[in-house]
Amino acid sequence: MKHAESLRPNSKSVVNLRRNRALLSGSAVALIAALATPAFAQSATPAPAPQQGAEQAAAISQADQTANDIVVTGSRIKASGFTAPTPTTMVDVAQIQNNAQPNIFTTIAQLPSLQGSSGSTTNTFSTSSGQQGLSSFSLRGLGTIRTLTLLDGQRVVGAYYTGVTDISLFPQLLVQRVDVVNGGASASYGSDAVGGVVNFITDTHFTGIKGNVQGGISTYGDDGQGLIQLAAGRSFLQDRLHVVVSGEFAKEGGVGPGDFGTSLASGRDWFTQTTMINRNVTNDGSPQYVMRDYAQPYNFTKYGLITAGPLQGIAFDKAGQPFQFQYGSNGTPSRAANGAVNGCFPGFCVGGDLSGNTDTGRTLQSAIQRVDGYGRIGYDFAENNEAYVTVNIGQVRTHNQPTNGANRTGLVLQCANPFVPASVQQACATAGVTQFQYGTANALLPNTRVDTDRRQYRFVGGLKGKFGLFGTDWSYDAYYEHGLNTTAVDVKNIVLSTHFNQAIQAISLNGAIVCADPVARANGCVPLNIIGGATPSAAALQYVQPAKGAFQRLRMTQNVASLSFSGTPIDLWAGPLAVAFGGEYRREAYSVRADPYGAGVSDLSPNTADYPADPTLLAAGNNWYAGNYKNGSGKYDVKEGFLELNLPLFKSDVVGRANLNGAARVTGYSTSGTNWTWKIGGTWETPITGLRLRAVTSKDVRAPNLSELFAAPVTTTLPNFLDPTRNVNVVAIQNAIGNPNLKPENARNTEIGAVYSNPPWLPGLSLSFDYYRIKVKDVISSLSAAQIVDLCFRNIQPQTCSAYNLNNQSGPNFINVQAFNLASIKTDGFDAEASYRWQRPLGLPGAFTIRALATHIFEFITDPGLPGVAPTDSAGVNTGSTPRWKWLAIQSYANDHFSFTLQERWFSDGNYGNQYVVCAAGNCPVSTTNAPTIDKNFMPGAFYFDIGGSYTFAKKLTAYFKVDNAFDHDPAPSPTYANPALYDIVGRLYRVGVRFEF
Repeated sequence: MKHAESLRPNSKSVVNLRRNRALLSGSAVALIAALATPAFAQSATPAPAPQQGAEQAAAISQADQTANDIVVTGSRIKASGFTAPTPTTMVDVAQIQNNAQPNIFTTIAQLPSLQGSSGSTTNTFSTSSGQQGLSSFSLRGLGTIRTLTLLDGQRVVGAYYTGVTDISLFPQLLVQRVDVVNGGASASYGSDAVGGVVNFITDTHFTGIKGNVQGGISTYGDDGQGLIQLAAGRSFLQDRLHVVVSGEFAKEGGVGPGDFGTSLASGRDWFTQTTMINRNVTNDGSPQYVMRDYAQPYNFTKYGLITAGPLQGIAFDKAGQPFQFQYGSNGTPSRAANGAVNGCFPGFCVGGDLSGNTDTGRTLQSAIQRVDGYGRIGYDFAENNEAYVTVNIGQVRTHNQPTNGANRTGLVLQCANPFVPASVQQACATAGVTQFQYGTANALLPNTRVDTDRRQYRFVGGLKGKFGLFGTDWSYDAYYEHGLNTTAVDVKNIVLSTHFNQAIQAISLNGAIVCADPVARANGCVPLNIIGGATPSAAALQYVQPAKGAFQRLRMTQNVASLSFSGTPIDLWAGPLAVAFGGEYRREAYSVRADPYGAGVSDLSPNTADYPADPTLLAAGNNWYAGNYKNGSGKYDVKEGFLELNLPLFKSDVVGRANLNGAARVTGYSTSGTNWTWKIGGTWETPITGLRLRAVTSKDVRAPNLSELFAAPVTTTLPNFLDPTRNVNVVAIQNAIGNPNLKPENARNTEIGAVYSNPPWLPGLSLSFDYYRIKVKDVISSLSAAQIVDLCFRNIQPQTCSAYNLNNQSGPNFINVQAFNLASIKTDGFDAEASYRWQRPLGLPGAFTIRALATHIFEFITDPGLPGVAPTDSAGVNTGSTPRWKWLAIQSYANDHFSFTLQERWFSDGNYGNQYVVCAAGNCPVSTTNAPTIDKNFMPGAFYFDIGGSYTFAKKLTAYFKVDNAFDHDPAPSPTYANPALYDIVGRLYRVGVRFEF
């Protein structure tokens, strides 16, 4: 796709023009006036009238383009006056600056149509995901894998083998605007654009020097932030050679873990250990599920608890002294072999001794440090024709603590273990037992920490410009991109499970305490005392938590070659026929290497100092408590061709003006064959001044990613698996692997809407409304081993039959646990936007602007495609990412000297799940799998109030401030601990900074 930056006048003057216009229009006119409307440029215009309408506002924001050039992210067509039918939200540089975030990702993710995006507050509870600190967008709640993110209209190498990109690695200071296409765009851009496209447009011809220095901190004294950005650009050789460079350094301290119990980091007091407890009773007239605050599991404590048998209820303090555990709920130990507690719910008591709670030890927000460098050299080898090279090198480092301790339950300790206190040994003798069941949070061990180092190397070389053909102007854009992303994940202080199990079984031998297993002793086992909280010896720690823990080394590569053309070859009755066509080749590949203790080797032959061979470990891997990464690799290539047409239908003063826009793309995947995508839509500028109608429908795809196709295998043994064909239990090997036979997901996306802007009766008003409906079929979803066998046995999904053999005469029985194209997703809703700008309010200089935009979801239904499993509707489920309502509102006043902005972010009340039936004890129907009963099903929404402002001391020096979540609104209690996908879990944040430009 060709962008007009290379064709514009002096960029420094343009930046000044845009800044002055932004001040006069309330700092962010182009953002809100164009939200939910096509971001398109018309011919260059003089200074705007009091209200230009949505399209004109977009044109103003792109005043650096030539009179006949246009860039519309939702389309490949470039033609004067063209209006794309797909709604596009445009966020300009003024809004980015006003929001004053250390990462531009946060500003874009606040838009209502973006739901379920990942960032530094998500994945923080994870040890094994490898996605900590990964900033990726999700449109319409369809997930980050169904949103395509572009940089200057070009693909970016994935930062993980799901293919998602990391926005933290983009050159953020040079971003002029961000276009968010709220609808399917696969016909224009290919795979992944099911929910839409987010396109970052950079200032490729910036001239001058500009910078930004910013700092921030939370009201709790943590999450300290620093941001330094600097960019420079200059033209040489009579303005034919253009050089732009930028660099930035950002650091966010994050919000670390608290201690055991209920005290979160830095004294945050909103945590109540809300738990959804399953009573496991469905037909006694009471709800099956109950919601309770301060629920404490009764199968472990901070420093250890005997959990079953005649000694049940004996707990230990830090010094290892026994005491009677306080269960809460007035519970008493049953002393039965199953470990039940009288008076408590299954697995939980309410209240009592909460010191063993480990959830408080989770990182609330990952610490993140990012460094980014960018350079571009462009040479105009002819008028309106440029050759260019860009280099983008960036690094993002994060770390998090997934939880406190390493909970272990169901352990069995011998009464004769020399670490067992004498009083407990005597109690064993009195009760006539030789062992007891035990659970501990392992508070004596250092907490696990996950460090992630993600690096991106991206190189692009290209040609773009114009040429004449048969009396008409044509644009072309050709480029080649090579991208490399490496991700190193290191897990420190992780328990080596096999060594832990050996170390806790101690005996006295020749007057010394040693490990009971002689093979383990011969291979370096050092006994570990898990009764109490005494600090283990260095040797015991090294044996249980080796200095070199679990690791993963991921390498992603992407190569793209693209060529496209756009022009208007024919003049028709209502205007020129616009055409865009082109082709693209893309190759994606990944390889991942992991440590031998997690990945497994046949004989653990890598006998190194870090990972010595040990016959007590599992040769197949999976030896760590968590973070058992695997080795793997895979690749695929894609060949694509597309054609797009814009046909003007009519143009007159009586009936208005209308166009029909259509596109088709044929794609050949090396893994799944040929696939077609298309779109058809149109717009009608009605005779009613300011009223435009639009509609579009499309077929879109998401091809299976490298992870789904070629996931590294994970092998486990299933000792008593039922073979339904022979009705016998067998030993089977479960292989969790990728599925190279997966087909692309297919989506149908339909949108219809209207835009009403700048009416004669109220200049300055802009309104828009768009209804959308999306249905995705053949959704790639995972199945369990039992489901795979059952679906084949009952002849419901024959495609699963090839995934297993439970009567294998030539080798072990196996089940390949894979993903299949079985599920579907259906969602619909609408976007609405309103804005009004008041020029010179009450005679004051400057402008006052009010604006609001909202997204409402009617339904978000996921059907797993499995027999007996009902579809679920997650619209309004606030434990997820798709609330019924989500909106953003802004009020701002700005003049030549200062600006002041108020911003409100809100989403509606919801629940824990739409499938639940709320009822009270004595009045409940029978609880079922598809309609379970519950005593409470309400999760409140949230309202966040932000304040910002700036003051210009000199023409090129502006100081600013921003306060996010000014009321310090706490997140709602959640059975999933906290939901950072919706709620602010950090609290009030203060930021100040200075921007300058020369």
